[in-house]
Amino acid sequence: MVELSTTLKSTASEAWCSGAHPKICVCMYDLENVLEKEILKENKESTQQRKERCASTDSTDSLMVEMPFVNIDIEDEFAVRSTSEVNIKKKRKRTTGRENEEDNERKKKKKEQYRPNFFISIPITNSEISGGVQAVQDTIIQKDHRLSKAMVHCGSLHVTLLVMHLSSKEEVSTAVDALSDSKDLVEDLLKGKTVDLSFQGIDHFRNEVGFVKLAESDHTAILMEIAETIKKIFQEKGILAGGDRAFKPHLTFMKLSKSPKLRKEVKKIDPSLYEKFKSHYFGDEILHRLDLCSMLKKKQPNGYYYCESCVILGKNHGADLVKEALHRETQALLSKRNQIKKLLSSPEIHMKISKELFEDRHNYTSKGKSCTDSGSPNA
Repeated sequence: MVELSTTLKSTASEAWCSGAHPKICVCMYDLENVLEKEILKENKESTQQRKERCASTDSTDSLMVEMPFVNIDIEDEFAVRSTSEVNIKKKRKRTTGRENEEDNERKKKKKEQYRPNFFISIPITNSEISGGVQAVQDTIIQKDHRLSKAMVHCGSLHVTLLVMHLSSKEEVSTAVDALSDSKDLVEDLLKGKTVDLSFQGIDHFRNEVGFVKLAESDHTAILMEIAETIKKIFQEKGILAGGDRAFKPHLTFMKLSKSPKLRKEVKKIDPSLYEKFKSHYFGDEILHRLDLCSMLKKKQPNGYYYCESCVILGKNHGADLVKEALHRETQALLSKRNQIKKLLSSPEIHMKISKELFEDRHNYTSKGKSCTDSGSPNA
């Protein structure tokens, strides 16, 4: 309709300009006006229809707003999925869980397989050192009694030279042979000299382990060589010995890992507890013995670890070792004797003993009197 009106306008203008009859031109203009009116009428009707449709749509939208799930994806809300998709996801989840369990089990077995259970030890036999360590422990316990569970028994004091995992009697036997073989090589390193290990000062590992430091010296360097030599011999025998960490000789006197319950209460050891011993000199230990010890077997009565084997370094230390062993056993017996003596001197125990003696005497007297009465002529 609009195109027709435009065409008529163009034709009327051309006719007028070309000198056509005036009546023809007037008729064409009248026809054009009629067409324009029709166009206006149609436009008006179209506009009205659009308004009605919009009103209807707005009404529907306003009703939908009041619906409870208008802004919710129904499929997501009610988890509407195909059965195959659900089954695939469940199967994948089960498989993943099973794989995780298997991985954890493998890791656990691997960890247990390589967890150290034996070690090469340098025992601390100098009573000056053990006495100094005992003083530190007593001071710490006085300030925080909970840490008594973290203390290492003075009879267990040692320097660890090498750790390893031995899973069978055969491997233990191989380790004993390896330690025996290391004796000659270690003595070749020493060349008749003694290794004097000097202990001074206190330090810690992540505030979870407290230890006495080994003072740096030429003797410390020799000790490092000895450790490396022994490690090489054990590895040549097929024993997994040593680790990735650098060897740092030290004398542990407390560690939170001794008590799992304690670790829940105490996360870190406060360094101020042993502040006054930071630079304390504890004494010297002469290296004359290397022990192959078990971490898991029952300890000896003196507190030292179960020893599978040992080697004596040097020729003049045999008698000293015998004296040392006798001294340790004597000290253990004296300690037990003192405990018994202290127990007997307790007032409560003393009263119990006196009471039992009195009752025994009374019973004996009563029994004797009864026998006398039964033997009289009047009986």
